[in-house]
Amino acid sequence: MKIFNCDSCGGLVFFENVTCLKCGHSLGFLPSVSDLCAIEKTGDGIRRALRLGMENEQFRLCENSQNYEVCNWLIPIKDPNPLCVACRVNEVIPDLSVRGNVERWHKFENAKRLVFYTILKLGLPIDAVPLENRPALKFQFVADIPGEQPILTGHLDGIITLNISEADDPERERRRVNFSEPYRTLLGHLRHETAHYFWDRLIANSNWLPRFRELFGDENRDYANALQKYYAQGAAADWQSRYVSAYCSAHPWEDWAETWAHYFHIIDMMETAASFGLTLKPHHPAADTMTANPVQANDDDFDELLSNWFPLTHALNSLNRGMGLLDIYPFVVSAPAMEKLRFIHQVARSFTH
Repeated sequence: MKIFNCDSCGGLVFFENVTCLKCGHSLGFLPSVSDLCAIEKTGDGIRRALRLGMENEQFRLCENSQNYEVCNWLIPIKDPNPLCVACRVNEVIPDLSVRGNVERWHKFENAKRLVFYTILKLGLPIDAVPLENRPALKFQFVADIPGEQPILTGHLDGIITLNISEADDPERERRRVNFSEPYRTLLGHLRHETAHYFWDRLIANSNWLPRFRELFGDENRDYANALQKYYAQGAAADWQSRYVSAYCSAHPWEDWAETWAHYFHIIDMMETAASFGLTLKPHHPAADTMTANPVQANDDDFDELLSNWFPLTHALNSLNRGMGLLDIYPFVVSAPAMEKLRFIHQVARSFTH
């Protein structure tokens, strides 16, 4: 995520902000330029951006901004859809008559827009391709029904289902501990589940499939049985030598999804570090061979990207430990996992360039 500045006063603003705290100007995110812009009202429901070169362009607020204050993305005035590009993929939203559901939905929407920021930046496809039997990306935000089986977060046929109870921090932490996971966040969930969508969209029945099977294994393994075995017996004993997480060892689809999520972790955090102008000169023995400037990676050079990533994680983890917090990146990336990340880099960048 890059740094955003208010077009009116130059103050630092953040991706989720709707108002500049320094000057009070309203803010809106413009997907067409991937930037957060200061805006002003020029008519009934009409806004203009205070961005140099965009003074004559007109926009509307997303309907989910006007009605529920859960979105800050803008819509070109000529676009008839009342929802922004990130909200129009919602097939089911929570029951907002239930106390707390607006707040839970807002947390999920913030995480979802972070994922969409990267999807749009990479130019990844999310619209349906009927002739290829590839569905559009859709989301369902749902809650458990008392007396019925709990709803599981997951992906099926283009639809990502999210149990909004995970927006409650105590519940999400309980599940993280119960599943012995070092990392469990809403953003991590969304990156993982969108990975399943993009496997169907980009890998299945494509020229990428043979290489996928070389790296990740045969996806035709019985998925239900594989998960049942994983939850009954745990991860493979040598999982750390082959995967980015224990859950990867359950099935090739989960290996892909976890690794894809890590790729998004890497490129988003590297962009943030570069945007802030961070440079590192690590002296820790584990980072002695890393480059001294981890934010100057060429996106076309995967080896350089990783060589900059590892010393950055050493610094970030050390900062967190200094505050008594868990590591930001509590993972060790083995050589086989690096090759899987390299493959995902190639797949994703094939749409960017």
